[in-house]
Formats: sequence, C-alpha cells, structure tokens
Amino acid sequence: MLTRRKLLLATGGIAAGAALVRPGDEGGAHSPYFARLNKTLRGKGIDTPVLVIDLDRLDRNIDRVMQSVASTPEKTYRVVAKSIPSPQLVDYVAQRANTRALMVFHRPFLQEMARLNPQADILMGKPMPVAAAEAFYATPIDAFNPEQNLQWLIDTNQRLKQYLQLAQSRKIKMRINLELDVGLHRGGFEAGSELAQALASIQNNPHHLEFAGFMGYDAHLMGLPKILADRELPHVKAKYMACVTQLKESFSALVSTDNCFNGAGSPTFRHYEGNTVVNDLSAGSCLMKPTHYDLPILEDFEPSAFIASPVLKHLQGSRVPTLEWAGPMLRVANQNQTQMYFCYSGNWLAENESPPGLTPHFAYASSNQQGYSGSDSVKLEVDDFIFLRPSQSEAVLLQFGDLVVIRGNEIVDRWPVLTATT
Repeated sequence: MLTRRKLLLATGGIAAGAALVRPGDEGGAHSPYFARLNKTLRGKGIDTPVLVIDLDRLDRNIDRVMQSVASTPEKTYRVVAKSIPSPQLVDYVAQRANTRALMVFHRPFLQEMARLNPQADILMGKPMPVAAAEAFYATPIDAFNPEQNLQWLIDTNQRLKQYLQLAQSRKIKMRINLELDVGLHRGGFEAGSELAQALASIQNNPHHLEFAGFMGYDAHLMGLPKILADRELPHVKAKYMACVTQLKESFSALVSTDNCFNGAGSPTFRHYEGNTVVNDLSAGSCLMKPTHYDLPILEDFEPSAFIASPVLKHLQGSRVPTLEWAGPMLRVANQNQTQMYFCYSGNWLAENESPPGLTPHFAYASSNQQGYSGSDSVKLEVDDFIFLRPSQSEAVLLQFGDLVVIRGNEIVDRWPVLTATT
C-alpha cells in the first residue's frame, strides 16, 4: 500500500537526487514502426489493451531458429507451447518450421493441443502429478494416440512407480522420457544407480512402459556471466553424454532411432550446433523475444510481441497525491516529469517500448490506470497507444484475450489463447 510516509520519502529522494544532476530530455515521438502500428489500431477502433503479434518479425525469428537447428547434424525443432500459448500461433510456427514436435507444460494445455492437433508429437516439459495423467486418460481424445505421440516426463523413481501403476490399472502403455540434471539442479537423474533403476523399470515392463528418451534443460547457463557459461557448457554436455553412454552400454535394448534426446531452450539452442548427442531442441520465447531474452546469443532476433494500451488521460505537469506542492519541484528538477499519461490497465510484466522517455510514475502503479511521466517531447494524445514490450511471454500473452495479429500495416487475424482450465 502506498502510504504518506512512502510518498514523502520517494518524493524527497527523487527531488533531491534530480537536483544534483538534472537529467536530459529522454522523450520523443513514436518511431515510424510504432506510428504506423498506432494508426492501424486506432483505425480499427481498438479500445482496450491488446497483445499484438507481428508476423513479419515472427517469420524472420522462426527462420533464424531453423537455420541453427538445420546445422549438421540436423535436429528436430520442438515448439514450446507455453511461450506462445495460442493454438493458432503454435500451429503457425510449426507449419513454417515444418515440425510437429511440441513441448507442453500444463495438463489443460495438453488436452487442448491434443484435441486441436492430434498428429502432434508432444513432450511434457515438466514432471506432472500422476493425478494429471489420470485426468488426461479419463477424458480420451479419439483422434490422438498417446501411445505414439505423447512423452511423459519423469524425474524420480518414485514418480515412475506411480506412472507404472497407472499404466497397469488402465492396461495402457506410456512413453517415458527421463529428466536429466545437467547442472540446473532442479531435479532429475544423473548417470549412476538411480538412472539405472529407472531404465531397468522401463525395460522390465515393456507392456506398460516405453523408453522415449532423455530431456536435459540447461536454463542455468542463461544467468551466468559469459566466462562462467563458457566453462559450464562442456560440463552440461558431458553430463548428458554420460547418461546416453550408460543407456547404450547397459540398456541397449531401449535404444532406437526414435529416441528423443531433448535439450536446450531459447537462450541456449545455438550452443548445440554440431552436437551429436542431443537430437531434439526446444525453443519458444526467442520467437517473441521479450526483454529477458536480450542476450548476446539472440542479438539478431527481433521483438515480435507488444502490448498496446490506449491512453485514457493526458495531464500537463507532474502530480503527487496529497503532496501537491511536490509536483512543481519534480518538474523543475527533471524535465522528464513535465507531463503525465494514464493508460488503460497496466502494471504488467513489461517495459515501455514506444514512445521513448515514458517511465511509470511511482505514485500511480496500477493494474487499472497505470500512470506514466514524460517530457514535453513525448507526443501522445488521448486514444493514442502506448506500446510495451513484455519481459516474458508465457503469462503475459494470456492476459489480453485474443491476440491481434498484424502483417505490414494490417490486422490480418485474431487468435484465441489457450485456456488455463478445462
């Protein structure tokens, strides 16, 4: 809660700091790209916040992924549905990438994707409670064959035992992909006795369990300084290789050309060009390129998803509730506080993209009407749009209803998002 004491401290601190070094003018008008987009949305009468997907930018990002995945030896590209949680968006990416491989992280999403795309090859991206598997099989989808097209991810022998009991009770066969700990230390198997026990359980129950492959996620590399990441990457690959070696040497009957050895993610898939162990690479967020993925390895990728929020109010001068005297002080100390805008909704996991120089006002953080400060160089009118770039994609894309799909200067479609419940 914003208290008077907090307001006093914040206002006093901002005014004192700004008085020492008066910031330069950081504002400006929309870039030509966003000026055209603003005109398009206004022309179509958009009156609520929307999530815009730019197909031209998305196409180029898909092609960048495929160029990497196609490097020798070529690998399967697996589309991460949680990062682009719209069936039509997933299908669009899969068709352009010429893949039917998907990664799904949520049981309701699994049911919806299996119903809408029964030919998809689905790998679960996280281990699910056995209750989730029971719920899935309790409502079968006629056109989808889970014995061929679904891999359940298993991280412990205890969970594997639960899944075996479910398979026995339902008289079905379940494809099992074993999660590996390649350095993230978020669970999973390493080479050794626990992995041997899991592989033996699968081998000894061929009527109910089928070995599908391994999944080793290396997300910890994203947060490391480059010097540490370069040092860690060989260890990640060695841990994965040790598990594959154990499989081939001790459980050769489980080895087949259909084994899925999945790895990587948006920040790391390019590290596996030329790798001969991993044959299946996942990526999703890089296609949208939210701000958390502003990484050197993805420097050539383009942001393709933006929040567009209508301006509801435009006020000249900075304001502070209950401390009206502080507004003029802020304006004098910082020319980027000379006008205010209030947009429709707000407080999203996102950062201002256009126009430049808009910053969230500390006293008006709101999911109802977010307040922004800007200089006189910011040229916005009521009913114009503020554009924000999500910091991540999976949750943000679900908050706006149908996605607004553009190509060039035209809205070409609206795509529903996946539902979180069934």
